[in-house]
Amino acid sequence: MTKQELKDRHNTIKPYIHRTPVLTSRLLNEISGTTLFFKCENFQRMGAFKMRGAASAISKLSEAQKSKGVVTHSSGNFAQALSLAALSLGVKAYIVMPSNAPQVKKDAVKGYKGEIIECPPTLEDREQAADLIQKEKGATFIHPSDNLDVILGQGTAALELLEDHSDLEYILTPVGGGGLIAGTALAAHFYGNNCKVIGGEPFEVDDAYRSLQSGKIETNDTINTIADGLKTQLGDINFPIIQKHVSEIIRVEEQEIINAMRLIWERMKIIIEPSCAVPFAALLREKEKFKHKKVGIILSGGNVDLGNLPF
Repeated sequence: MTKQELKDRHNTIKPYIHRTPVLTSRLLNEISGTTLFFKCENFQRMGAFKMRGAASAISKLSEAQKSKGVVTHSSGNFAQALSLAALSLGVKAYIVMPSNAPQVKKDAVKGYKGEIIECPPTLEDREQAADLIQKEKGATFIHPSDNLDVILGQGTAALELLEDHSDLEYILTPVGGGGLIAGTALAAHFYGNNCKVIGGEPFEVDDAYRSLQSGKIETNDTINTIADGLKTQLGDINFPIIQKHVSEIIRVEEQEIINAMRLIWERMKIIIEPSCAVPFAALLREKEKFKHKKVGIILSGGNVDLGNLPF
């Protein structure tokens, strides 16, 4: 991975993504005691940063691979991202979704012309169903977060942020499967000026925090968090990048996530999902660390179930 590879990837996916705005808030600066720059991936196509990684991965396939389609298993944003990216690039998308996935997410996938294959809600069942489609259709499997092309795509959000604000001292992202923070860490390494990358993670699913402590990929016994996008774990490809380039991970309580989410809704008048509020919650939890610093926060997505808000 090189600086040029990341730049080339950005140029490749530009026709398929939005260059999302960077917003500021004087009031949130006062509350946090720092200068904040919010990269609004909640305004990305399909409502989340994952559009970048999906477009990146599909664009790297050969014509022969594209002709047979792509497959992934996801109950959330990546299901929508891969469907829309595939539609944009003229490729068939097969999406394995657990039977208990929210209907609103299934409807979104169908809206983007993705073909849904339902399975029982266990990781094993999801993987088996995806394997079967690979064998039967010859489709290429694209992992939501543990795929180098996906990671490079996700890193383009931070690349754009650093192009707009080259003097950032920190960039904060949520940590779930690890694709966004790994890509962000690469972008900061290549394009930042001594810019540190820090992850935010719920105490309820702190596998990435524990993985950095132990030096091996840890799992979660429970996934009792409002941040439903962060229930996945790190992978073999993104974990070494995170070990090398991520400074630390700050853990937050559930109520801190809700408070941070509400603050952004109320003060910035924008919609973000709970997972997206986690890095801002982390910054508020450890204000002293960031005092008088210039801090970028990747607002990862805005796909909220409006009938099930936490406030």
